[in-house]
Amino acid sequence: MTQERPGAAGNVDSVFVALADPTRRHLLELLAARGEATATTLAEGLPVSRQAVVKHLSVLDAAGLVTGGRVGREVRYAVRPAALSTTARWMAALAADWDRRLADIKHRAEAAERAAGERASGEGSGGGAGPSPDARDAP
Repeated sequence: MTQERPGAAGNVDSVFVALADPTRRHLLELLAARGEATATTLAEGLPVSRQAVVKHLSVLDAAGLVTGGRVGREVRYAVRPAALSTTARWMAALAADWDRRLADIKHRAEAAERAAGERASGEGSGGGAGPSPDARDAP
């Protein structure tokens, strides 16, 4: 099916786990739009506490989706696109595998349909036993 280097599947799994939560997806969207932000700034627009935001950010960080860097007394978070790129490549490879499989099914179904049509037209012109006696005499 899809070929990824060892460890990539674990990275993809952790990205999916991190993105399974709507609050974490929203945090990622906010960070992508703002460039970088603190947990306090991010919590202002959400119905959860700053501590909850920090926990969500730690899950995103463990998945490689965000990074936090200390600037003075603040920790500023920013999006890290590499993990998303790896996941997108995995999904594209999976989609390509399915596209190939579906195309193969389509070709087989079309071939079977053509064969059935040829058999049906052959049966209607004399039972499929070959050309009719009149057809053999024709020039």
